[in-house]
Amino acid sequence: KKLASFMSMNMASHMMSHYKLFQHMNAGADESADATRTFYDEYRAVCDLPAEFYLQTVDVVFQRHALPKGELVHRGQAVDLGEITDTAILCIEGERDDISGIGQTKAALKVTPNLPDDMKQYLLAPEVGHYGIFNGSRWRTNIAPVVDQWIAKYEKKAKGRKLSVVA
Repeated sequence: KKLASFMSMNMASHMMSHYKLFQHMNAGADESADATRTFYDEYRAVCDLPAEFYLQTVDVVFQRHALPKGELVHRGQAVDLGEITDTAILCIEGERDDISGIGQTKAALKVTPNLPDDMKQYLLAPEVGHYGIFNGSRWRTNIAPVVDQWIAKYEKKAKGRKLSVVA
């Protein structure tokens, strides 16, 4: 049900992609066919998510906007974005993203009041949809280089510091 609902948001586009996949396979255009198959393998990965996790994410992130409202709780503890003081933030949005609207991730730059402005960056990727932000040719040519530069810049600053992952 999750995948069908998800795909129904852009059914015409998915139908055309599968039609072109069939055409490419018949024409022996293996590279194009493989690219489409790879995209859908990743796209369908949401099938592996437990329904409860998926629904909780939709509720907390997209409907209630708990994080920017200061209402997000993780493991029983309120998340305070004011505590972010030395973790650089790069927000990337796709101009054609039909899942996360423009401005949704950019808001992270405004709700981190104690993070210096020089540690915040925003990129609006032209002509990029939700999946194109981290997949495909526009990712490789326009977005990945920005991410690489961002990581390199702050990796140097982090040398000698103990880094930790919060899970």
